[in-house]
Amino acid sequence: MNSEQYKTLSVKEFTRAADIYDGDHSGIYERCREDYPPIAAELEHIPFENLLDVGCGTGPMVYLLSGSYPTRHFTGVDLTPKMIEKAKEKQIPNATFVVGDSEKLPEQFGEAAFDCVICANSFHHYPNPQAFFDGVAKVLRPSGHLVMRDYTSHPVLVWLMNHVEMPIVNLTGHGDVRIYSVGEVRSMCEKAGLTVQKIEGQRKHRLHLVAQKKIEAI
Repeated sequence: MNSEQYKTLSVKEFTRAADIYDGDHSGIYERCREDYPPIAAELEHIPFENLLDVGCGTGPMVYLLSGSYPTRHFTGVDLTPKMIEKAKEKQIPNATFVVGDSEKLPEQFGEAAFDCVICANSFHHYPNPQAFFDGVAKVLRPSGHLVMRDYTSHPVLVWLMNHVEMPIVNLTGHGDVRIYSVGEVRSMCEKAGLTVQKIEGQRKHRLHLVAQKKIEAI
């Protein structure tokens, strides 16, 4: 499939999932919640006033963070209009939700608009992952941080996921594209001008990344 076909598949998947995504019987989507505490723990050590959640879904992470940081502002962006519709229904007072492509962030954000970008369990849906990192580097302020959680594993299992599991899940209506190794993610970060502060494979095949935008020398 090409990029647009993957994105169309993802929109169809998450349009169907939007009504159940926040519930206790959302199936595989319940696993996404396991990534929220590790991201929140990183944010305790990262100064920020404006945070962007890329691939925000129905806004569960923004909802949690807005309560912990009521004086900060949060923006969520997601490709699926139905997900953004559900996020707006939460009526979070210090949050804004926008329909947009994670690989081509909305122009309205501008450059250096955010102190922090988070991305929870969405990255494996991106057909052009380098474009995501490049966009993050653009919207981050100097010394701003990216905190990301997704899937990874050792090379053999990554290969099996990409060549066996992914084609099967695509046939069942899921828009998953590819799982990346720790080394591949590190390389993409560095190419975008982001300095990796922490990157590791964790239990349950999770990738945990913290990167910072470089401060350009004067």
